[in-house]
Amino acid sequence: MKIAISSTGPGLDDQVDMRFGRCPYFIVVEVEDGKIGKEESFENSSAMQMGGAGISSAQFVADKGVNAIITGNVGPRAFQVFSQFGIEVYTGSGKISEVLEKFSKGELKKVEGATGPMFAGNPGGAPGAGPGAGRGMGRGQGMGRGGGVM
Repeated sequence: MKIAISSTGPGLDDQVDMRFGRCPYFIVVEVEDGKIGKEESFENSSAMQMGGAGISSAQFVADKGVNAIITGNVGPRAFQVFSQFGIEVYTGSGKISEVLEKFSKGELKKVEGATGPMFAGNPGGAPGAGPGAGRGMGRGQGMGRGGGVM
């Protein structure tokens, strides 16, 4: 079985990233009989996209031929891509090597739908983006009563 994990770094000692589409790395491992075989690390080139990071990240992972993904949260569009390709989605947190061990023991929760909203964790702070939402795009942040100069 081939599994992709959203990761904070390039190795099995790094943590599962709670974001799927905007995680810095994907680690793809082959697991047979509970043993980790071939392991590859990929930088997530979609992480800083203005929009559509979940979809393009999901497509990237699907192109690697994985059977399952382990992540903290996955949005509705990425989940839809996984559904189209028959890729199972599991949630997990902690050190990747430990999470893979839990996966091989059947201890991770398989999810049947999106676990997070679209744009969760968007570093640009787009409206509705979760933490930091709406920063830096509007005017009228002053405290006075005047109308200002148009």
